[in-house]
Amino acid sequence: MKESEYPLLKHFLYEAIFVPEGTAPPSKSILEIPELQVYIAGFGHEEHDRSLVAEVDGRVAGAVWVRMMNDYGHIDNETPSFAISLYREYRGLGIGTELMRRMLAILKSCGYEKASLAVQKANYAVKLYQNTGFEIVGETEEEYIMVNRLG
Repeated sequence: MKESEYPLLKHFLYEAIFVPEGTAPPSKSILEIPELQVYIAGFGHEEHDRSLVAEVDGRVAGAVWVRMMNDYGHIDNETPSFAISLYREYRGLGIGTELMRRMLAILKSCGYEKASLAVQKANYAVKLYQNTGFEIVGETEEEYIMVNRLG
């Protein structure tokens, strides 16, 4: 991802919000709450920030990014947390899986031992994460905490 594309992360963060079937999406102002700002505020200026974009026909279709942050999937201060999102029309085509695999390879080559994320239990992406090596290591009433051991 080019530095000039970092502002796209705000759009992808909004796209990443899981909206159950039959539920209205939240207002975009939700992105201003501190719990979500940790994913994007100052991205690219921290040592552990990493990101990739997927392009289809010259258009950015999705993004994956990781950083050390105290987010919903935080497990410790040595493990980067994942965020991934695709525009709706590009979902289900294998793009997310490829983005995940490439980011996991980057993290492994950088010497990280594991990566984490949180996902709502009802989110279809749980299967994607399991297919790319993430395992459920904890849960809340609504979410799974998942870890990929990169070794």
